[in-house]
Amino acid sequence: MLARGEPVVWLTGSGLVIGLLMVTVLVGYVFYQGLITFWPRPVVALTTPDGRTHLGEVTRTDTFIPPPDLIPGLTGALRERAEAQTAREEGALGRRLLRTGNFELTGEHFRWVEDYLIAEGGESRPEWALVFERTTWGRFYGFPTALVLGGEVVAEDPSRIWEMFQDHHGGDHPAGAVLRVRTASGEEKELDLTEIVRAYPANRLGFLDKVRVYASRWNEFLTAEPREANSEGGVFPAIFGTVVMTLAMTILVVPFGVMAALYLREYAKQGWLTSVVRISINNLAGVPSIVFGVFGLGFFCYIVGGGIDQVFFSDKLPSPTFGTGGIMWASLTLALLTLPVVIVATEEALAAVPTSMREGSFACGATRWQTIRRVVLPRALPGVMTGAILAMARGAGEVAPLMLVGAVKLAPDLPLDLEWPFMHPERSFMHLGFHIYDLGFQSQNSEAAKPMVFTTTLLLMGIVLFLNAAAIRLRSGLTRKYTGSKF
Repeated sequence: MLARGEPVVWLTGSGLVIGLLMVTVLVGYVFYQGLITFWPRPVVALTTPDGRTHLGEVTRTDTFIPPPDLIPGLTGALRERAEAQTAREEGALGRRLLRTGNFELTGEHFRWVEDYLIAEGGESRPEWALVFERTTWGRFYGFPTALVLGGEVVAEDPSRIWEMFQDHHGGDHPAGAVLRVRTASGEEKELDLTEIVRAYPANRLGFLDKVRVYASRWNEFLTAEPREANSEGGVFPAIFGTVVMTLAMTILVVPFGVMAALYLREYAKQGWLTSVVRISINNLAGVPSIVFGVFGLGFFCYIVGGGIDQVFFSDKLPSPTFGTGGIMWASLTLALLTLPVVIVATEEALAAVPTSMREGSFACGATRWQTIRRVVLPRALPGVMTGAILAMARGAGEVAPLMLVGAVKLAPDLPLDLEWPFMHPERSFMHLGFHIYDLGFQSQNSEAAKPMVFTTTLLLMGIVLFLNAAAIRLRSGLTRKYTGSKF
């Protein structure tokens, strides 16, 4: 076995399998969590011993170790249920995180409800429990009691209310049209139809109805602007900003990277100075991305942008135009960040072109530039595209530099629109990577934002995959065109 190398084969193969397994599990988990985020859940009503009823969607189940004095302090059926559960769960108690909504009435979006508090028959799924997604205040859960149009009550039966609500919501209706709703605790609330984005009876939905709600949420997510501190609504501005910035970065970095690699490989005299430059480029690839962000802020924003403001926009000072973060400075910063990747990949592609092809071109009387343009570059283009793909993938996922040079929490004005001059390079922009960071670490409603983190991550991965697939397709075409052709 040692002579034939089987142990090494098993070792290297195991490393490959472990790596693939880790990537597959990570991507699979993100895909699963991202795809189920918008699937409508049933609404449950949980009644506790104090007589209170909590209405909402169960978003998570968990177990916890109770304090030492919790179970001894219980009496009667509560103690029996708690002791039985701890016996089954090895000393732990179960609980459910209920998304209760109704923030303006309760001051909370979520509530933990322990399982031992729910007696037999204390859990139900009310038929006419409605879920309302609103433009403000988040979700609302309740039971319809009346539909008021033009100051008159036109329906009081739940089925009739729901039928007429569907007819009038999103269409023409009298001013002041409201839906009266009763919460699980008995409080009355009037919801203006113009504030309701979406509503549905969660416990009456069939499979096709759930698919329609699911598709409607995805459509809103992909085409609408965010709301509720980015935890609701869509991410279209972030999608647009990510794609525009990534394409601008790629257009900027590839020409400069190719020119630098051409000089180092084809023109520069190979010696200690060239070696130092190559080592510096390789070291530049290992510099933390936040350093590039600080450089971009200081050089591009303050020095270059400030100079542009002094010359062309002095009447707007001290309010900066180009002297602050914008999509152009973000693209240049990430182009500088990914430049070493393009240079190294292009140099490797140029070095892979056989020397005999160059010599044959020179023998036919071609100049050095003619040889590079007609012989070397066409055969190195697949390698150049590989460098562009790697740069695109890294630049699209960077967040730290963008926090300093243009990415913001909310940017309603897109950097590219139909108003003259169409392209606005000075504008700040939204980015999916920064959006993920904001949802995960800056959101006031972290439990509601958590599912959106997975969905936005899934979307970012999909966009990077799409851009890479387009570049790979182009590279494959170039490879088929030039590989195997004879000089």
